Amino acid sequence: MDRIDKILKHDLFLENLQKNMAAEADRCFCRHDMVHFLDVARIGMIMNLEEKLEIPREWIYGAALLHDIGKHRQYGEGIPHEQASAEIAPKILKDCGFDEKETRVIIDAILQHRNSNMIPERNLRGVLYRADKASRPCFSCTAEQECNWKGNKKNLKILY
Repeated sequence: MDRIDKILKHDLFLENLQKNMAAEADRCFCRHDMVHFLDVARIGMIMNLEEKLEIPREWIYGAALLHDIGKHRQYGEGIPHEQASAEIAPKILKDCGFDEKETRVIIDAILQHRNSNMIPERNLRGVLYRADKASRPCFSCTAEQECNWKGNKKNLKILY
């Protein structure tokens, strides 16, 4: 996981992570921070193993760490965060040793992580979508009643 450790130390990653934290400092709902990123990665790994998909671990962690890295741009500039994250991620991935093919697969998953058509896919796109949604602990959230997620989208039971 050397390449993942490089992402965690990459200046552009850290800069955007800090911007997310600042943009969400007063947010009472789910945040787009390291806790969320790692929850998505670990749930994605569980899905990968349970479904016997054999997606490389570094692809799952890379996509999970970067899928919401541009969330602050959605707040500040109105850019959909999947697009903003997909614009930030390629430089980080390249600098951390991911080749062009790996980068394309990861960026595609980032771009599709809000598209519910990904639910049945048995690839990185499907895993990232499902892990992202499964990572939210609605069952214990103090702001659950104020949340705009529809009832059937909320995680009211632990699945992973």
